[in-house]
Amino acid sequence: MLAAFCLSLFLGCKNETKEATVVEADKSAETTERTGQAFIEDDGSAPSVLDIAIGSPDHTTLVAAVQAAQLENVLVNAGPLMVFAPTNEAFAALPEGTVEDLLKPENKDDLADILKYHVTPGNYSKEFLTKFKKLGQANNQDVQIEVIDGEPMIGGAKILASIPAGNGIVHVIDKVLLPPTK
Repeated sequence: MLAAFCLSLFLGCKNETKEATVVEADKSAETTERTGQAFIEDDGSAPSVLDIAIGSPDHTTLVAAVQAAQLENVLVNAGPLMVFAPTNEAFAALPEGTVEDLLKPENKDDLADILKYHVTPGNYSKEFLTKFKKLGQANNQDVQIEVIDGEPMIGGAKILASIPAGNGIVHVIDKVLLPPTK
């Protein structure tokens, strides 16, 4: 009788393990396709360049574009990354319908190319940028730097502010940079 009790206890435990495995498998099936470093919540570290853009009311169009191009994980890389972040006003200055057209799923690659043209490796201050003639961007093209009245102009854009980030620096600019091929 003791043997029968032990056997039933053993089989009962085995079934619970199977049920737990099925529940775990069901939980993993619920995972969304948007995964990666950008989607991990972290309240303890210095904000990434992406966190800074997300937290800025002046960069909602930029954030929408980054999300449409699915580049969030790129902007949370260890870096250092230097991001030239156009303001909402800079996007609004583009020809009418341009932003809406770029945000369409079928234009994701073009949008990603434009956004990558705003990112370069490094963590250079505004003052240090005056030493450069051009920067190699993440889309493998160069953006020109011109110094006017001691201020660096990045592809014709003025740097309005510079914000240090945990993985680089965000330079807020007043113009959307368009790659030469666009």
